[in-house]
Amino acid sequence: MSVLKALARDWLPPVLARWFRQVRGGRLRFEGDFATWEEANSHCTGYGAEEILAKVLASTLKVKHGEVAAERDSVLFDQIEYAWPVLAGLMWAAARSGGRLNVLDFGGALGSSYFQNRKFLQSLPDVRWNVVEQPHYVEAGRKHIQDEQLRFYKTIVECLSENKPNVILLSSVLQYLESPADLISELNKVGALCLVVDRTPFTLHAKDKLVVQKVPAAIYSASYPMWIFSLSEFEKLLANNWCLIAPNISSEGYVRTTNDSEFSFQGMLLETCR
Repeated sequence: MSVLKALARDWLPPVLARWFRQVRGGRLRFEGDFATWEEANSHCTGYGAEEILAKVLASTLKVKHGEVAAERDSVLFDQIEYAWPVLAGLMWAAARSGGRLNVLDFGGALGSSYFQNRKFLQSLPDVRWNVVEQPHYVEAGRKHIQDEQLRFYKTIVECLSENKPNVILLSSVLQYLESPADLISELNKVGALCLVVDRTPFTLHAKDKLVVQKVPAAIYSASYPMWIFSLSEFEKLLANNWCLIAPNISSEGYVRTTNDSEFSFQGMLLETCR
């Protein structure tokens, strides 16, 4: 895999540029350089609070019912700004499977990516979108969101008992896991054709960094540990099972921690090497 090149930051779509300036102006912060997950976590409030779920659910229902165009992290948008590399990966997987798209969306909240792309998904003859999430998200999803295409599961094993995914989506999730390598190892056994990584932080340093991400109250008040992955080490982690098709810079682009260490949010489209 080649190192991702810097892309023109002016290409960021205006609505996302405004959103990102808002959250940066609202002090979305990446603090510290912690030695262990436990140390970083001791400075955090976490992502499991019920008030966060309530806000995400209210926003997702507005999207589901057509009252607004899109949501991300509970923030509402009056128009959809597509993550085109993600959509390309999904449609590429469907094209390789005769129009069948069966997605394992790990950490997909209440289906944000599904709703973002459903206009295009409607053109496919066979779609199943499976979100694997925390139990309280799954319970809310099953009660308020789930339909014939969009389903919710508490574990990968539970998802695989009913599905055979041909694409795995990891959108802004790996960095919030204590052991991302363990998840990658489990996902390697799923048998999917394609892997789509999106909105994931990378550094050109030789080692991963561990920071605390603090979310402004304008979105929801929360803080949690976050990995900034060494790109070279991440590539090694994937190399035995996945081959890179295309890299991209995600909409968040380039960011700095509070101690002035630069990193970038990136994405990758990969296919199985087996």
